[in-house]
Amino acid sequence: MSLPRVLLVSLGGTITMTSATAGSGISPTLTGADLVAAVPALKALADIEAVSPFRLPGASLTLPNLRDVAELIGTRLAQDGFAGAIVVQGTDTIEETAFVLDLLVQSERPVVVVGAMRGAEAPGADGPANLLAATIVAADPQAAGLGTVVVLNDAIHAARRVQKVSTFLPSAFESMGSGPIGHVVEGRVHLHMRPARKAPIAGGLAQPGMPVALVTACLGDDGRALRQLPDLGYAGLVVEAMGAGHVPDVLVDPLAELAQKIPVVLSTRVAAGPVFRATYNFGGSEIDLLSRGLIHGGDIGSLKARLLLSLLLGTGVQGSDLATAFSGYASSCAPSAAI
Repeated sequence: MSLPRVLLVSLGGTITMTSATAGSGISPTLTGADLVAAVPALKALADIEAVSPFRLPGASLTLPNLRDVAELIGTRLAQDGFAGAIVVQGTDTIEETAFVLDLLVQSERPVVVVGAMRGAEAPGADGPANLLAATIVAADPQAAGLGTVVVLNDAIHAARRVQKVSTFLPSAFESMGSGPIGHVVEGRVHLHMRPARKAPIAGGLAQPGMPVALVTACLGDDGRALRQLPDLGYAGLVVEAMGAGHVPDVLVDPLAELAQKIPVVLSTRVAAGPVFRATYNFGGSEIDLLSRGLIHGGDIGSLKARLLLSLLLGTGVQGSDLATAFSGYASSCAPSAAI
């Protein structure tokens, strides 16, 4: 019986990093083929083809990079008989990469994003175990239809929920509000739920996205930078508000003025929970801001809201159609099906 074929796309990150000399710090050096060769157990799981289009830290990846990766994966999954794909990258931006790929890859076959919290030469390096678990998921027919997932520390996370919550722990990722959708246990995939996946953005691969600013509301901020954003070339703004969607009252007028010029999305700096719609009613509350033309940010968080707005603007959607399209992706999906 032939093994399932899996495409591995290596972009760099801690999992690929080694040091030139002791104490000199680590940087990306290993290719995807190097990673596969370092884990002999992979040979019994899948026939892996490794490609390495980039060798970058996660912080240096760009939206055009990810569009190219999404196009590569979509094409290869459609034409070359792969059961699924693995994307190897730095953990700094895994939650963003996974969300973008979920919005752009036109395939029902799984895309698994994986990385490591410890470099390849570190004691207790977690890269090999994470890569093994990612391969198990990518090759498993159960993963079809899940879209893009993140697999680290044997946990399987949906792209729209996953967040990095630690700078150093191997268990650095959590799915806010829901928990992981499954785990890898004894070499097998155990799914606890199947989230309803949104359809990929139509035309998303045909454009690089538009520049969108992200501004965090904080105690004592006077908002002096807000009015400058259109002149700096930004096509949209995500405001990372306090609590359930609140800003200092001094920011209300600048945000209202901006919302007449460019789309402004109201998100939150809080790790879990949606922006409210109809609870608080004071200057700078969610009721006040939404009434002034800001777009409700849903429950995906500010980092993902910024990427979603950028991709939607790139397709040319505007006005009320933009708000409707954004809401369709940013609001919670239909309840997940229990397994």
